[in-house]
Amino acid sequence: MELVNGPLSTVGQQVLRGPVVRIGANPGPGGFKLAGYRGLDARQCVITAYEGGIASVAPVGQNQVRLAPHANVRWQDIDPLNDTANLTPGCVLHLGPVGRGATLTFVSCQRLGVWQEGQLASEAADVDDPGPVAAPGGGPAIAAVDARKVGRIRTSLAPVWFLGCAMLIAVTSASTILLAGVFQYLNRDVAVIGPEGDGYEMWESVDLEQATLDLRLLEGLEQPYMHFVVRPNMEAAGRRGQGLEERDAWDERFFQFVSASVERHGKAWRFFRRLEAVRVEYGRVVLALRDSELPEVFAAMPYQESLYQSAATSEVCAKGWWQFMPEVAHRLNKEGLDFRVADCRFRGNDSASWSPTDTAPPPNVRKNGAYMDGGACMIDRCRVDDRTDLRKATAAAIFTLEEAFRDPLLRQSGSAVQLTMTSHNAGYDDERFGRKYRKAYNVRPAYKKWLARNPGKGSLFTGQNIKCRSHADKGTCGGAYLAETQHYAYTIVAQHFLAVCYYAQNYGQERAFAPWRLFTSSDGYCSTFDVPSRAEVLAGSR
Repeated sequence: MELVNGPLSTVGQQVLRGPVVRIGANPGPGGFKLAGYRGLDARQCVITAYEGGIASVAPVGQNQVRLAPHANVRWQDIDPLNDTANLTPGCVLHLGPVGRGATLTFVSCQRLGVWQEGQLASEAADVDDPGPVAAPGGGPAIAAVDARKVGRIRTSLAPVWFLGCAMLIAVTSASTILLAGVFQYLNRDVAVIGPEGDGYEMWESVDLEQATLDLRLLEGLEQPYMHFVVRPNMEAAGRRGQGLEERDAWDERFFQFVSASVERHGKAWRFFRRLEAVRVEYGRVVLALRDSELPEVFAAMPYQESLYQSAATSEVCAKGWWQFMPEVAHRLNKEGLDFRVADCRFRGNDSASWSPTDTAPPPNVRKNGAYMDGGACMIDRCRVDDRTDLRKATAAAIFTLEEAFRDPLLRQSGSAVQLTMTSHNAGYDDERFGRKYRKAYNVRPAYKKWLARNPGKGSLFTGQNIKCRSHADKGTCGGAYLAETQHYAYTIVAQHFLAVCYYAQNYGQERAFAPWRLFTSSDGYCSTFDVPSRAEVLAGSR
């Protein structure tokens, strides 16, 4: 593209990266920002590249976009586009009202670099097909898609090195100059996250103010965030194509915490060694979630809860893979699940037997739990404890996660994934079992109260309520959740993003991980990580 007027008209032709390019005053990452032009919307229009050097333009919403075969026209005599229009080399676009806005020349569209077909198909396949569009110059017709929906495909889902719509720098020396620029771009130094120290198996929180994010590298995380978080949120809300997939509609603060946590975990050998050790169990949980049509990102929850250890026990007597409280197991057994905790013995009193009878933990469980003494868990062992059975515990977790994920209020939030994850930590809504179980920090009442004060901002709830610097802080620090819950969900998402890369690269032939291999291709986000091999992990280092 080349600007004809305004402050950018002196900079020459611009090389834009496709296959989808947003253009406007503030189009977001990967877009063409027209700074200094009056009358433009943040996203004025979208240009889409197709096979064979074909491109089209479409206005975003009701924004004005005019198209002419050359610049010597009276723009006031040309009506704005109200649908997709094909672009031909040399044609001219005027964006914005006549007398204001920006005028651009479309030079050409070329395919350069390596691009694997299908990586954007998962997005494009979800939009309606309005029928074939005639190709410029009378060539074969191409399949078109609804321009309003195509405009919402994230350009950053394309690999950083892909120049899908590269424009000629100059007609007489295009090949030499352009190819030289491409090779320089391909060979630039880009930091890659990989294990560099022993570290920890898991960090429960990160301090965003202390994080040093490589924005070039972590821009790639938009791809898995869209796949594992945004898309399930859209499907839960029934709002595909209604704005939730737009970058400025994301929970930006939550996404930043995810990115910081990915960077922290990705540098630790112990984290990858733990992933290697729990590969079989992780895969089983993934398959169970798929069968239940729940988001796959939930598979990292047992990692967060117990590091996938069957006998892990918390300070308040939560136990097992998913860290269920005794009362929750009792309630689920009453609901008809084969999930029991019974005949438990307390330390120092081996003769007495205790089994849960309540349907939910009491408020302030450290003080009021029947199994607590001086803030410590007193249960030594239980004759029956299905919390340590992976199959039964995962079935129980799917039951409780579905209670939150299918809740109409939470589904409509646009952040059902985050809310459902936090419900496993803070509780979903215990008051439904009786007022004595009421907890202000259960997810449903906390979200409902916050939403009343922040109408229309439900998708931002989780990130906006990360107020405490650490999961170990006391209280809420002014948020809707306790500190531990505030830092809970983003850590799970981060761990899953890395687990996807490790398992797909090293065990991509296994049924649980095979669908993730697309993320390890040259244009997948895993290529921005130095994912260790199984041999390297078993050896302990490179």
